Amino acid sequence: MSQEHDTTDNGPVRPPNEPVFNLPNVVLAMLLMMVAIQVALDSVLPRAAVLEIYLQTAFIPQRYALGISGQAGPYLWSPITYSLLHGGYTHLALNSFWLAAFGAVVARRIGWIRFLVFWLLSALASAALFLVFHWGDQTVMVGASGVVSALMGAAARFAFGDGGGFRRDRAHLNRRLSLTQSLANRTVLGFLVVWFVINMLAAVGFSFGIADSAIAWEAHVGGFLFGFLAFPPFDPLER
Repeated sequence: MSQEHDTTDNGPVRPPNEPVFNLPNVVLAMLLMMVAIQVALDSVLPRAAVLEIYLQTAFIPQRYALGISGQAGPYLWSPITYSLLHGGYTHLALNSFWLAAFGAVVARRIGWIRFLVFWLLSALASAALFLVFHWGDQTVMVGASGVVSALMGAAARFAFGDGGGFRRDRAHLNRRLSLTQSLANRTVLGFLVVWFVINMLAAVGFSFGIADSAIAWEAHVGGFLFGFLAFPPFDPLER
């Protein structure tokens, strides 16, 4: 998004603070897509069509115990398409908030093409770890939480800076930290500890009062580890 700055006879007027919702186009597009899908599932399509969409596009571990025969489409695309579906507006709102917060800083750093590739691969990584823990289950997993977790992991490598500070408008320009430097950074380490504690609480059944069903903590961990460990190849900025 571009901004216009006014001038006066005394020179340029100081530009206003950056809008809170000045999101990169790719992040805004993904948010709008997820909202449109949720509205269609909740308010537009008949129930039979909604159930069929979930069956064809949600991630269901049982598919992979049965093999690809007779289900080639969902077998191949559901490890990605599940990340665009949600279990309701509360689930969607929560993921959208964190996507806007962490997706924006990552998208500004790596650009929209890398961002979309990162989305696809982090969705796969999240689904893969979930599959390890739920092999053969009929559990249905939907939501962008795994991708959002991967974006959090990626942001942890650069967004907090060497000194642990964070400026929303300039965080994407920080030097990327090595793994050793990241773990030595107090802010990054604190962020990691809090993040993993929250997800371990989810693992033992604590829902934080926001979920109507179990939280897919395995997908969160898979996504976060992918983002934290595999971010360097996506990073176009030199050290």
